[in-house]
Amino acid sequence: MKDLKPAIRFVIVFVALYLVLNVLYGFWIKSYGNYPDPATEAVTHQTSAVLNFLGEQTTTMPKPATPSVSILIEMRSALNVYEGCNGINVMIVFVAFIFAFGGSGKKMTWFIPLGIVFIYVFNLIRVVGLYYIAEYWHDYFYYVHKYAFTAFIYLFVLILWWWWIEKVSELSLKDLLKPDQK
Repeated sequence: MKDLKPAIRFVIVFVALYLVLNVLYGFWIKSYGNYPDPATEAVTHQTSAVLNFLGEQTTTMPKPATPSVSILIEMRSALNVYEGCNGINVMIVFVAFIFAFGGSGKKMTWFIPLGIVFIYVFNLIRVVGLYYIAEYWHDYFYYVHKYAFTAFIYLFVLILWWWWIEKVSELSLKDLLKPDQK
């Protein structure tokens, strides 16, 4: 059992922090009722701005009586952006992992915000991509949204975790898996 102590500590910290942050996030989301939260609105407005920069003529509008924002082209809904598309759940998983793995607090103070910014930008690119899929290859939307782009963003988070483990933190994966040297 002593050999498993670091791994058990990792799992306990990860699960506890993940649950606490998700519960807090859930209360925050629920506080908006049938209206979109500010993070979802921001992602949608910024997606529209990127699309307009790329030559699309989009606008955004909250979808009545739902917690989502529509991206409109020629006053028709091309894509509805819901709470799950704001990237916050992915950020929670990222933060929980970094804290659970551990390392220098000083390094965490710059790496976590940097990782959150990277995830936000990567998620924005994902939503832009979903717009194009919805608008030009609608038959593929479900599969691309459900599988490809979900894998895409989590693969990116895995790369951030690898960067933390191998390049930034003062620990290594071997430290997590080996017995305490006490």
